[in-house]
Amino acid sequence: MQKPVNVTIWNEFWHEPRNPEVGRIYPEGIHAVLAEALRRHGFESIRTATLEEPDHGLSRAVLDGTDVLLWWGHRKHEEVSDEVVARVQERVLQGMGLIVLHSGHFSKIFRRLMGTSCTLSWRAVGETERLWVVAPHHPIANGLDRSIELAQEEMYGEPFDIPAPDELVFVSWFKGGEVVRSGCCYTRGRGRVFYFRPGHETFPTYHDATIQQVIANAVRWAAPAAVADKPPANVKREPIEPIGR
Repeated sequence: MQKPVNVTIWNEFWHEPRNPEVGRIYPEGIHAVLAEALRRHGFESIRTATLEEPDHGLSRAVLDGTDVLLWWGHRKHEEVSDEVVARVQERVLQGMGLIVLHSGHFSKIFRRLMGTSCTLSWRAVGETERLWVVAPHHPIANGLDRSIELAQEEMYGEPFDIPAPDELVFVSWFKGGEVVRSGCCYTRGRGRVFYFRPGHETFPTYHDATIQQVIANAVRWAAPAAVADKPPANVKREPIEPIGR
């Protein structure tokens, strides 16, 4: 019997209660929409966490019980505690999967794991985005057509200052002409990391069934067989063959 995947969805949850436009699209928060979508895709063990909770909802006990963590942030990246960021990084290195969504590209945790500025160009006017599937046989692309079209989204454009992905699943084209790497897979330590570009808060992107399918596919891909209790230790070894002098 397959082990259940324990999912935690972290959302800044700053825009929804303060911006009526965002609140209309996500009245219970982006995290609530993502949680319900994952439940429809068969995930049963889901918890949510937000910025203003103690430890931002990401205590050591929560992270120890998490197989895959989803991360959406935007305006409050710098208010995320360095201690919590270090805690998340440690769990990724031990094997926890991490899915970074949209403006989470500039989160502390993504920048730390990438080791680069993660800067890009952007424009928020609500233009068509077409995500081309460039790795159709990748598990994250399972069940998709050649492309995904979103009628309105924020533009992100190259240059996107990230390391070359281990695998690139999507490339986005925007009506204004720009392109950007939109589905980027990495391994950090024992953990899998996936960056997925769409998801500006003033557009109903996370209500889109195909976007929900991508995220569910990504959770399955990122889920580890097991997460280590602690990082591997330095170990002094004796030689297994005689060493001549």
